[in-house]
Amino acid sequence: MKKILFLSLSVLLLTSAPALHSETTRIDPNAVALLKRMSETLSQAKSFTFHTDSILEMPCSTGQFITIVSKGFVAVQRPNKIRALYVGDAHAFDFFYDGGSVTAAAPRQKVYSTTKAPDTIDEMLAGIRKETGIHFHIAPLLFSNSYEHLTRNLQSAVIIGPTFVNGVPCDHLAFRSPGVNWELWIASGPVALPYRLAATFTDKPNRPRKFIDLSGWNLHPWLRNSLFTFKQPKAFQEIPFKAVLKDVRQQATQGNSH
Repeated sequence: MKKILFLSLSVLLLTSAPALHSETTRIDPNAVALLKRMSETLSQAKSFTFHTDSILEMPCSTGQFITIVSKGFVAVQRPNKIRALYVGDAHAFDFFYDGGSVTAAAPRQKVYSTTKAPDTIDEMLAGIRKETGIHFHIAPLLFSNSYEHLTRNLQSAVIIGPTFVNGVPCDHLAFRSPGVNWELWIASGPVALPYRLAATFTDKPNRPRKFIDLSGWNLHPWLRNSLFTFKQPKAFQEIPFKAVLKDVRQQATQGNSH
């Protein structure tokens, strides 16, 4: 009787699990349609804000990957303004883009760096990593046409199924692109916003991962222009961009002996 019960439960668990397909090049048009719907929601918003809870894997000085947990706030005003604030294991980090320059500041270290930037979010995001070393993990969502960027060289797209993210009904989607396997959880209600992003970087050693929850969406915020402009505090020192990032990450990624 116990054996029959065990087999019955096993069959139930297997049949009720999401249908994961083995095809590596399958693109479900319904999954792509949901992605486009999300992109249109973000593109049509002239300005928006949201909060993030992130878990990122980063290389440590010992050679292993360590887990970095952080919280953030992001404000976007199209076509040319972004403000982002992050706190957590990697310490506080502020980012300003006002349509003419980008500035990164590390309040705890009292350092900052600034450089000229293109006059649109799309152009700025396209070159910021190479120019400054800053990697926005949510950057694909901030472009004026995120669908175009997310579907570039897309290899597979499937719908895993309906679920909830922090109480919000969502559709769970899975995608594959060169060098990365990624997932999105998009609200299934009338406003198609992303509520979770996950990725595994298959072209990196040890395949590091990232998980980002997005919450507190506001598609009609009132934002002052001063929010996007960096005003240098008296005690802050200007240093090269990559030095700012090094100071922010150094303590979080150093191996400590116990």
